[in-house]
Amino acid sequence: MADAIQLGIFGWPVAHSKSPQMHEAAARALGIALRYERFEVEPTGLAEAVQQKHRAGIDGYNLTVPHKQAIMALIDDVAPDARAIGAVNTVVRTDLGYVGHNTDAAGLVRSLEEASVRVREARVVVVGAGGAARAGVVGLADAGAAEVTVLSRRSEQAEALVASLSGRGSCRLNASPLSEAKGHFERASLFVQATSATLGSNAGAAEFAASLPIDSLPLDAAVVDMVYQPLRTTVLERAERRGLTTVDGLGMLLHQGAIAFEMWTGLQPPIDVMRAALSD
Repeated sequence: MADAIQLGIFGWPVAHSKSPQMHEAAARALGIALRYERFEVEPTGLAEAVQQKHRAGIDGYNLTVPHKQAIMALIDDVAPDARAIGAVNTVVRTDLGYVGHNTDAAGLVRSLEEASVRVREARVVVVGAGGAARAGVVGLADAGAAEVTVLSRRSEQAEALVASLSGRGSCRLNASPLSEAKGHFERASLFVQATSATLGSNAGAAEFAASLPIDSLPLDAAVVDMVYQPLRTTVLERAERRGLTTVDGLGMLLHQGAIAFEMWTGLQPPIDVMRAALSD
């Protein structure tokens, strides 16, 4: 009998992660032996913890907050997309060592495609200029979006993000302060909420949603919120009341995990099984 594939996720905190049940459920459905653990490691202990797992021969692992940037200096190579995004969320053991990838970008695109949201030639507005927004911009640009405009309260952050990704395919990248959102919303076909402002733990979530010109979006526009706790965020509630197509953050979590699973195992994962595990 083959040894179980050894996987895990590094985070601080990480007890809330649903990745173990998602990946182990997929493995059971495929009849393969796989163990996926949570590694709760504070930032100062990441290097030692990762080195220990590498010496033990771990087959791969995920990274979540706050380790997605720090891991890049601790592995043998970083794939081009992950380097462009500036963050690694998936590491795979190869014959050449441990290689870092970012599956968030492709996971977002797959979740939109699954919801029948057109990405190619889309005119996209992204609110946020952090790591999630950066992954979103890379994924959407690579998937053929015509234009992506990044909005941020601190316009210099949006400008820095766009400048660092300029020349990425034929997609036009723009930056603007959030205070000028209305004009950009009026011509958007897709709005991506990529901040933590709508997290259930954020007391200002309703105020944040109310501050956005969602009523200015065209009636055929789609709205996606990368946050998945709660699934129905204040931004999605406003979009639903307007009758717009909405996509919650669970799809991105699901599909980024499915991409990682295939990288680790070489097998196509059962998406419905993984979705059910996330919903439990």
